[in-house]
Formats: sequence, structure tokens, C-alpha cells
Amino acid sequence: MVRINKVYTRKGDAGETGLGGGNRILKCNPRVEAYGEIDELNSLIGLVRCFNLQKPGSVRRDKLEAILQQVQQKLFDLGSILATLPKARSASTRLLAQADVDWLEEVIDAMNEELEPLNSFVLPGGSPVNAFMHQARTVCRRAERRIVSLGLQEKEDPLVLAYVNRLSDALFVFGRWTAAHMGEAEFLWQPGSSSTPDWRWK
Repeated sequence: MVRINKVYTRKGDAGETGLGGGNRILKCNPRVEAYGEIDELNSLIGLVRCFNLQKPGSVRRDKLEAILQQVQQKLFDLGSILATLPKARSASTRLLAQADVDWLEEVIDAMNEELEPLNSFVLPGGSPVNAFMHQARTVCRRAERRIVSLGLQEKEDPLVLAYVNRLSDALFVFGRWTAAHMGEAEFLWQPGSSSTPDWRWK
């Protein structure tokens, strides 16, 4: 377990941060950008959980809570991986496995079986749960791009990218599933729609 007994150290005042293993790099380094995006994504999923738990108790609400809790735990694992240089990682403390990617695929498939086929693209919104789910999806895509950029400079575990890629798909399906089965609204894109007839308030 991690033990934190002091929040500030003053060591980052010059624009550097410490990695797992003791290395220090600039805070604008692609590695820091990558795990920073994972941190932001985790925070958004925390918001989704808060709004989800405000819904009346049900089996589906609680199942979604359990899924999102597991995703948050795994994202912290990912952040820990990215915050440590590959050469400083211990093989005995591997935090990500193919089984984690497979689990996401199982959840996606199970939820997708309960959804009608899409006839248009989905617009983010409809309710706090759905809206924040889609925002999390877009941040997940940004995290994926940062990890790809990092991989151009340093060799990275391919499972990290695979998990984040699958998670962005999962968040899209989570949003659709929530709209279909938990009383959430879902807005669809109407191509070419450019004006609303009765928008005036006078």
C-alpha cells in the first residue's frame, strides 16, 4: 500500500516531477501528459458514479456502480504504470493483464445485447450520468492519443493502449445502455439540422 503523510514537498517548484523508481522529469513530458489524462478520466468517472448513486436503488444501478468502481481501480493501476519508466517496473507487480481487456469486452458485449441498433450518431447529453459518461469517453480518447504519442518516443506496454482503447468503446456503450435501461434521455444527431423554428421568447 502507498503511504502518504505529507502532501507538499516543494520538489516540483522548478517544473519537474518524480516518477516511480525515483526518476525526475519535466511536467510537460509526454509521459506526464499521458498519466495526467488518465487521472482526469478517473475523476470524470467519479462524477458519473456520484450521479448514478443518486438514482433510486436497483439491480442495474448497482451493477453499473460495481463496473465503474472496477474501472476506476484499473485506471489508477494504469496511472501507476505510466508514472514509472518501463526499466524501473518490477515484473512481480504487474498491474495490467490481457484479462482486464477481455473483461471490458465481456461487459460491452453483454450491454450491447440489450440495445437496439443505432441509426444515427449520439449527441452527448440527456442527463448528468449520460453527459458525463460521454465526456469521460472523449477524455479517454484524448488519453489514448497521448499514449500513442508517448509510444513514439519510448517503448510502452501495448496492453496500456489496448485497455484505454477498449475503455473508450465501453464508455460509449455505457452511455447508451444507461439511456435505454435507467430512464436517461438520449439525443441523436440529425444531419443538416441548422435551425430551430420556435426559438424566440417574445
